[in-house]
Amino acid sequence: MHYYFDVIKKYAQFSGRARRKEYWMFALITFIIACIISAIDKAAGFNIAVGKGEIGILSLIYALALFLPSLAVSVRRLHDINKSGWFLLLDLIPVVGSIILLVFNCTSGTIGENNYGADPKAQN
Repeated sequence: MHYYFDVIKKYAQFSGRARRKEYWMFALITFIIACIISAIDKAAGFNIAVGKGEIGILSLIYALALFLPSLAVSVRRLHDINKSGWFLLLDLIPVVGSIILLVFNCTSGTIGENNYGADPKAQN
């Protein structure tokens, strides 16, 4: 759980590096909390119609609150493999871009210092 709060503490910090464990634990905990909030939205009737679907008000607030931290940890994760944060724009390419980013996020970080700072594994 401390990985989740570490990312929140670095709310909009785009510099530095993020380990794979930090990134994936944040993603997992965020997913679990989002599922719980979605269930609360549905049970309490907080869902509103959007087009042909619906979205929960609490889920929307949670998603907006975590937009910057999620973006920041994604950029720091790319920095860990010595890639620019601009590589996130690959996600705009249907299917292929998401697969490339998944591979990047699963790749081990650069050992030692790289262009974006010291190795976070060595600091722990």
